[in-house]
Amino acid sequence: MLNTGLLKFLTQPAAGVALLATVNVAVPSASLAQGQPVLPTTQITPLTQITPITPTRQTSPTTQTSPSVPIDTNYSLGGGDRIRVNVFEVPEYTGEYQIPPGGAINLPLIGSVSVLGLTTEQASDEIARRYSRFLKRPLISINLLSPRPINVFVAGEVTRPGAYTLSLSGGAGDNPGVQYPTVLAALTTAQGTLGSADMTQVQLRRKVGRGPEQVVTLNLEELVQTGRLTQDITLRDGDTIVVPTATTFDLARARNLSAANFAASPNTPRTVAIVGEVNRPGSYLVTTGSTEGGNATTTGTSQPTGSGQPTITRAIQLAGGITPQANVRSIILRRPTRSGSEQTLDINLWQLLESGDINQDLIVQDGDTIFIPTATEINPAEATQLATTTLSPGRIQVGVVGEVKRPGAVDIQPNSSLNQALLAAGGFNDARASRGTVDLVRLNPNGSVTKRQVKVDFSQGINEETNPILRNNDVVLVSRSGIAKTSDTLSTISGPLGTIINVLRFFVGF
Repeated sequence: MLNTGLLKFLTQPAAGVALLATVNVAVPSASLAQGQPVLPTTQITPLTQITPITPTRQTSPTTQTSPSVPIDTNYSLGGGDRIRVNVFEVPEYTGEYQIPPGGAINLPLIGSVSVLGLTTEQASDEIARRYSRFLKRPLISINLLSPRPINVFVAGEVTRPGAYTLSLSGGAGDNPGVQYPTVLAALTTAQGTLGSADMTQVQLRRKVGRGPEQVVTLNLEELVQTGRLTQDITLRDGDTIVVPTATTFDLARARNLSAANFAASPNTPRTVAIVGEVNRPGSYLVTTGSTEGGNATTTGTSQPTGSGQPTITRAIQLAGGITPQANVRSIILRRPTRSGSEQTLDINLWQLLESGDINQDLIVQDGDTIFIPTATEINPAEATQLATTTLSPGRIQVGVVGEVKRPGAVDIQPNSSLNQALLAAGGFNDARASRGTVDLVRLNPNGSVTKRQVKVDFSQGINEETNPILRNNDVVLVSRSGIAKTSDTLSTISGPLGTIINVLRFFVGF
């Protein structure tokens, strides 16, 4: 019930005037909310004084300045907040309340009052209006004692899209030094942005009170370039962050953004498919650190390639390296996106080898497919240079069988020719080898087998007709000469005849 003594006091004209005079000096506004938490990057202001946030962007040929979009930075009350409602000069009506999920608190005398979605100033005004039926000029203030956790949704080109609860940092409870998480904190919690993201058009969507949704576009690439934290807005409960898919792609910018702290961690393994002109096409788990099998040979031995990031070159090393027929100038990387589309990127690893353009060695992403095309024309000098790089395997293995001095499996360097393989097997077997032509047997990537005759000429350099470059698992067959075939035939015939003669000698004694 209403304090009758206070009611009589308030209804006294003189007392009312004196009280109002006191209030005007001590409390400038009847709805002033005290004790609001101090935010790290935004200042809480009344709704009538909201200043539009204009994300500034560095103008470049591929980016344009974002338009000015206003967004309310005031804190809206919701379920889980703990507040203190102060009723001036009526201490028995003052109290602390935990706002339930529905947003309505039960106050003395006036009963249930919904404060869901209101700022502390708006809630103060609403409670004062309800008390005005019983109190003359009620003065109400609300203190936010302990804010609720921040629930946000992160969508688009991030590693793990979904809903997240972000913890408040700094003080807790009655400590007003609490700080709210920012956009970057949310992206990091979602395990980072992907390489397919457009970081110049990140959207923050906010439902403010009972009004319409507000949207602001953030340029997080500018934050990386200039360090301006105006793009890293503090979050509110219910915010949605959308990271769009990039429509254009720049290798240098992508590599720069991949090093940002809000990008996906390079330590996270990612599955990548690599097909085309590599020695072991297939699907590989690409990680950082030492890569076993990067320069593997078919004998089972391997050479670690050292430490590094999960890049295209590391994926190629896992696949056994490129073949001599690889066209490293026109590598194609196909990348799926969260929007369901596919990005197609052109990679020129020759620029990496020739001028050290590290941007060509793009960090791969889970689900990427790397296609190494076949070169239409092979430059022997370039092929020799490629064979000495980490793109090629350390050794390859071919078989040299038939009439050579050391037939069997031969380990040779990549880009070695047929003549080099013959010499590694000791050369032709004197007086028995057919020196004019040899057979080259090749297992193709599609599973088929081809066989062709090659005219041998040790005086010729690398060429497709007489001294072709060999591939891993090729087999060179050196046939017998005509004289060797005749001699072997006579030996086969004379073998049984000699046995018969020896038997006759035993029995008849001649």
